[in-house]
Amino acid sequence: MKPIAFAGVADKNPSLFRRLRVALGDPAAWIDFDGKRIALVRDIEQERVGQHATVDEVVSPSLFSPAGGLDPDRETATAQALAELIRRHGATEVWVDRTFPYIFAHHVLAAGIVIHYDPEQGVNDRRTKTESELESLAAAQSVTESVMQRLCSTVAMASAIADGTLFHDGAPLTSQRVRTIAAEAFLQLGYTMPHGAIVATTPDVGDCHHAGEGPLKTGQSIVIDLFPRCEATRYWGDCTRTVVHGTPSDAVVAMHRAVIEAKAAACQSLVTGRTAASVHEAANKVLTENGFPLSRGIVTDHASIQHGTGHGIGLDLHEPILLDDGGGEMLENEVFTVEPGLYGRKVGGVRVEDMLVVTRDGPQNFNRLPDTLDWRT
Repeated sequence: MKPIAFAGVADKNPSLFRRLRVALGDPAAWIDFDGKRIALVRDIEQERVGQHATVDEVVSPSLFSPAGGLDPDRETATAQALAELIRRHGATEVWVDRTFPYIFAHHVLAAGIVIHYDPEQGVNDRRTKTESELESLAAAQSVTESVMQRLCSTVAMASAIADGTLFHDGAPLTSQRVRTIAAEAFLQLGYTMPHGAIVATTPDVGDCHHAGEGPLKTGQSIVIDLFPRCEATRYWGDCTRTVVHGTPSDAVVAMHRAVIEAKAAACQSLVTGRTAASVHEAANKVLTENGFPLSRGIVTDHASIQHGTGHGIGLDLHEPILLDDGGGEMLENEVFTVEPGLYGRKVGGVRVEDMLVVTRDGPQNFNRLPDTLDWRT
């Protein structure tokens, strides 16, 4: 027997949520005894979990009280009950994933059960997406693009005062204000922004993960990166576009051209059986051939390459594997973002990001938005 267990809070643990299919805010567990799958949840959640989870049985901690009784603390009691559940099934060992909480591990070990850590458990099965998951990701990306279109158009159609500051509806257009517009739009569509958003321009955009702050100005490149989560399905969108109000500099035009070429080269490499590292290499080859050096996270004044080319996405915004150095073989129906970028404190930044599915016949792109710098139409 090889029992496999997941535990924690499903609202915060995507691997557990994927098995329970209910975003519980209380501690819970799921265990597979060689094909017999059991969900361990609070008694008031049993019916709901039973309707959504693919399990053979849904039980509550009260049914698996150890000899000394269950602790009044809910999380402790659930951990004790999981240990007792394993023991009553005659198992002496259990395999757990990287998210298994220590409080559960403590009580399982205290019951004399050996714990084996499997680093790929809850990882490999999530990498290959089902048709339903692909539909959820495509829907999330479509919603993300609808808000992106609105934001880029708002920036492009804003008015500029004498010092170059952009105004929209009679007030300065700032990074913070654009993020607020995005948050409100997503809420109306049933999405949230748990990790915020990026609306960054010079000099903040020199740091590729800076959220951006302060007034936006004409002539400067503005990187807008939106990554909302659908509250109904829990799957994420992730899209980046770069917009310039007015006329972009020659430097930004050259950066944008290189980024678009790099994205195309990377996308062409998204084929089942190839490595994630080869995708990253394809993008970097284009960027370096266009004269942009690798800075790898260092914030510089000139435009340079700072980060990997993309990441897996699904129930987490960032999932294994990375499109980066050392990235392993890509799987059929694995979904990645492809997001090459160039960044400098003085010259500005450019990033363009799509979401794609890996197939044996080449990539399938969920994005429909153009890659332009000009969003006036």
